[in-house]
Amino acid sequence: MLDRNLLNYLRQDLAQYPAVALLGPRQAGKTTVAHQLALPEHSVYLDMESELDRAKLASPELYLGERLDRLLVIDEVHRVPGLFPVLRGLIDRARREGRRSGLYLLLGSASLDLLQQAGESLAGRIAYRELTPFHALELADRELSRLWLRGGFPDSHLAGTVSASFRWRQDFIRTYAERDIPQLGGRVGTDAVRRLWGMLAHQQGGLFNASVLARSLALDTRTVNRYIDLLVQMFVLRRLEPWHANLGKRLTKSPKLYVRDSGLLHALLGLSDEETLLGHPVVGASWEGFVLENLITAAGPNASAYFYRTSAGAEIDLLLRWPDGQSWAIEVKRSLSPKMERGFYVACEDLQPSRQYVVYPGVDSFALSPAIEAVPLGELCRQLASKAWT
Repeated sequence: MLDRNLLNYLRQDLAQYPAVALLGPRQAGKTTVAHQLALPEHSVYLDMESELDRAKLASPELYLGERLDRLLVIDEVHRVPGLFPVLRGLIDRARREGRRSGLYLLLGSASLDLLQQAGESLAGRIAYRELTPFHALELADRELSRLWLRGGFPDSHLAGTVSASFRWRQDFIRTYAERDIPQLGGRVGTDAVRRLWGMLAHQQGGLFNASVLARSLALDTRTVNRYIDLLVQMFVLRRLEPWHANLGKRLTKSPKLYVRDSGLLHALLGLSDEETLLGHPVVGASWEGFVLENLITAAGPNASAYFYRTSAGAEIDLLLRWPDGQSWAIEVKRSLSPKMERGFYVACEDLQPSRQYVVYPGVDSFALSPAIEAVPLGELCRQLASKAWT
């Protein structure tokens, strides 16, 4: 079993806050992390997909009120929205009795519902963390090619064979499309969502155009937007927003869309092994999405992520903005001898970032110019993590 980097931060949050929400996609390891945090003799675990556990909460204030001396772990908590006002009352009661932290660990697979429900009832009483699948900071650099091919979902990444990993991801996509998305998204067209997901995989990293997607899927733009929102909220799609600055230039205003897990991307495209991946036209976009997802994860929640593009061709793949006002401009190249296009230099002249990097698939860092450093993915992730937690 791999220890997740998030464990220490969750322990700190539980020591400071009455409630902590751990968000992330299904099968990313939230329940495993919860069991590592909560010893059975000092905690109670409830799964809101279990009819037996849901029955225990028929009178939630009574059941939970008798267990204020232990950590309550509530899995898939977004399925019981009426629970949050009860938790608020119990948290306030525990505070009066002298216990101000470590009461509830809430696990959820749908961000918007959980954030809205918790934000309305538990404001000032809850901290949020996101658990992604495995990422570059949790693995040795030599394992990154395997992480790129298989993705970071534990059952996929740790599968005994390439074919077993690929089959797990195909089953995961089918289950998500046929069961999880309809359960969390209300009335949705399962086939349409599956086709949209596949279309987005073919357009990995492309600019979002709802009208074009709607025509291709024979849907209206409102439905397409709703499905996109749903995939984003369920942590399987990243919507990377463009950076807007008052520079007197015509800037791209549409976001880019990325399938967040590279293993799911490859399964959606039918790319079962490294040879088929390397021969496919999406290989460059797949590598870019893989790098960006790991960098954004390493930068943590305090860094804001954007891309930058103007109509004149100035472009930065990833612009990270920090709370201290610094910005890092990052380009992604899948070449052992990366060369920068003029558009990157022009974009850096526009924005004047604090640091400029190009991520490439080599093993050594070196200067491309006085301002630009070429770095391996693992090294830049470690630099970002160091910046994020200082």
